[in-house]
Parts: sequence; structure tokens; C-alpha cells
Amino acid sequence: MTSTIRRAAIGALALTSTAALLAGCSTTGGDEADGVTLTVAIDAGLEQEARDNFDARVEAFEKDNPDITVEAQEYTWTAPTFTTDLAGGTLPDVFTIPFTDGRGLIANEQIADVSELVAELPYADRFNPNVAQAGQAEDGSQWAIPIAAYGQGLHYNRTLFEAAGLDPDAPPTTWDEVREAAKAISDATGEAGYATMTSGNTGGWILTTLVNAFGGRTEDADAAAPTLDSDPAVAEALEYLHELRWSDNSMGANFLYDWGTINQDFAAGRIGMYVSGGGNYGNLVTQNELNPDDYGLTVLPLQGEDPGLLGGGTLAAVSPKAGEAEQAAAVKWIDFYYLAKLADEDTVVETAELADSLGQPVGAPELPVFDSEQYEQYQSWIAPYVNVPIEQMAPYTDAIFDQPLIAEPRVATQDVYALLDTVVQSVLTDESADIAALLADAQAQAEALYDKAGE
Repeated sequence: MTSTIRRAAIGALALTSTAALLAGCSTTGGDEADGVTLTVAIDAGLEQEARDNFDARVEAFEKDNPDITVEAQEYTWTAPTFTTDLAGGTLPDVFTIPFTDGRGLIANEQIADVSELVAELPYADRFNPNVAQAGQAEDGSQWAIPIAAYGQGLHYNRTLFEAAGLDPDAPPTTWDEVREAAKAISDATGEAGYATMTSGNTGGWILTTLVNAFGGRTEDADAAAPTLDSDPAVAEALEYLHELRWSDNSMGANFLYDWGTINQDFAAGRIGMYVSGGGNYGNLVTQNELNPDDYGLTVLPLQGEDPGLLGGGTLAAVSPKAGEAEQAAAVKWIDFYYLAKLADEDTVVETAELADSLGQPVGAPELPVFDSEQYEQYQSWIAPYVNVPIEQMAPYTDAIFDQPLIAEPRVATQDVYALLDTVVQSVLTDESADIAALLADAQAQAEALYDKAGE
């Protein structure tokens, strides 16, 4: 989900969540001789500790770049305000956008082509190609820089696996095996063997995830129309949930989960498996008191003709109004503020050491922004400070680079997810639900949303 998952922010650290801090650049600065002024956007209402840390980072950047002045400006990306600000020309000159916006903004030349500046970065050829494509033009040039990413994963409770006679070190690798494991857990423990989100737009988000993993799509390749009732994988995913719920009775009794409540029940040992962002461990531990010994993570099974892993993330982009000096300064800031914590050894070590000292998880997996070689280098740097059970997440980290990434649908994303919430809820609460009719109705409503978006 473009704005909902998202990682446990270490607000007081340099690892501040990309959902909390945004970078900006202003063209109000003078030429190179007079210096450049960068306006760095920051979320309203930050706690003082997070703001103090941010100011310290700005001070360090200015010390390294005495010709650049950094000024803070409150700004947060949301879909409605972004569209308005983009049309009105009131956006900061450097801003962050979700993966779903990258290709469209590039095609319409609504962001600057900073690809030559990006190519000069020491790690420019080390981006994870599955991630980098979200910010690339048709010719492969990198107009927007990936700074954070997520890919869905299958989270599972190792203790419930053992109670059901299953091997927690050999999690399911097919959806048939997921179903078998879910029934075994439910029969042996009385807990939900498999659960899914259904409310707050998360039902549509996770259904779309399953559709992608089954080889289908909920939107056509041109993002011109929804395909809710025409792609057979949509109905297949719903039939799969129907069988888990009604034939196997392995989904428990709660069919109104959202992201927060499903995390709570999973951490409490009431769910054997569920699908959510692969980087969810930090939140489960810090916000929901998960017992680390219970936790397991693996990749989603992929099947069908063209399966993939639904994922997303954040890109840093620069306004086309920014001059050459401002663009160069902006890329320096993005490099310093967002990427150094992943690619610079000193910054990586300092950040990991601080996080460990504060009891924050170090080493929990997320979809890597960089390729496997750079990722392994990063892992070697943080190794002394890793405080999470990484061996229990190996089924995910060992295979994540092999899974093709599929971006979330681009048009009316949250509104269509909301429509699908109702569909998923109906399938799970009404044994005789007419899946074809539900999808036909959702398709008609989604088409209206697409038509409105195209006006």
C-alpha cells in the first residue's frame, strides 16, 4: 500500500523514515559563486528529538558543502495535495514520490532529468534493477532516485508451525502448501492458520498482491482501465480465499483486519501466516511486542504465466524548474541524507551502532535498494550490531532478488483498493457469495474512477 505499510521509523536516528522526512530544493539561491539554497521539506509535528536530529544532519551537510545553505519547509506527500501542488507549481524543487508516480512524471517531463548527475554517484551501477526501474525513463536513464523500497512477504509463526508438526525452517513454497499448512495449524491449535487484511483499503491491497503472485493484474499494462472482472487470476485469488475460509475453516473468526490489528494478532500468536510488507519485523517488535523466537519470514510463492511480487517504495525527484546548480546540490543532498545510510560505510556503521544502543532492530530485511553485491557489503558493515534473528528470515532474504517486482496499480489506487475491501469481506463472510457478480460490480465502479482520473 503506497502510504500504509511502512517501516518502523527510527525517528531519532539518521534512519528517519522516508514517510516522515522529505527533501526539497529551492531555485531562490544565486549562482555557483553566491551559493545555492536548498529547501528541505520536513513533516509537520515532528517530535523535538527527531527535529533536533534532523537539524544536526543539516549542520553536517552544510559543513561538508559550505556553498549550500539548507532551509527546512514543512511538506508531506499525499495524493490529492501532490496533484494540486504539481499543477500549481508550488511543490518544493526536490520532493519524494511513490514508485507508482515515477514513470508517469518522467514521461510527461514533470521532473528534471538528473540522470547524468546520478550516473556520477559511486554506486550508480549498483541499484537493484527491480527497484531502479520505477525511476527510469524508457531509455533506462535514472531520472528519480530510489531511496526506500518494500516487497511483500509471507510472515509466519514458527511456534504455531511446530505445534502443527510443521518444520519452521522449511516454510511453504507454493500456494497449495500454504493452504495445507494453514489447515494443519488451525486443526492443531485452534488459531487462524492464515489470515488476511480486509478493511481500510488493505483488503484490496493484499488481494492485489495475491493476484500478482498468481500471475495476474488488476490494471491493464497502460494503466488505462481496471481488469477486475477480465483477468482470471482475480477470481482465482478470491476462490483461493473462499476455500481457505469455507472448505478448510482455517482463517479464524476475524474478517475485518486492517494493518494494525492483524499485526497485533500475529504478534500475540493468534495467526499462523499472513501477507504484508517484508520489512514489517521492526514494527512487530517495537509496536506489538512480538517474541522474536516466534517469527519467520519467507517470500511469496509465485505461479501462473507472469507472476511477480507486489512492491513499492519512495523515489526522490527534482523539479524541472531547478537550474543546473540547484539540481547538482539536490543530488548531493539526496546522496547524503537518504543513501549514505545504505552505501557509505562510516554512516552505515554509525547508524547501526546508534540503533542497537537504543534497542531498535538492526538487520531486519527490507527489499534492498541496491544490488546483491552492495547489499552483502552493507550486511558485513552492520554485522557487529545485528540484533534480530536473521537466520529465521533467510527464506526471504535468500530469494528476494529473484522475484520480479510489480508496482501497485497507478490509477485511483486507494479508491480501487477500497472497492475490493468489500469484495474480500463478502467472500469471507458469505459462503454463497457470487464472486463473478461481485467483480463485475467492482469493475463498473472502478471504470468510473478511471474515467474521472482521465478527465
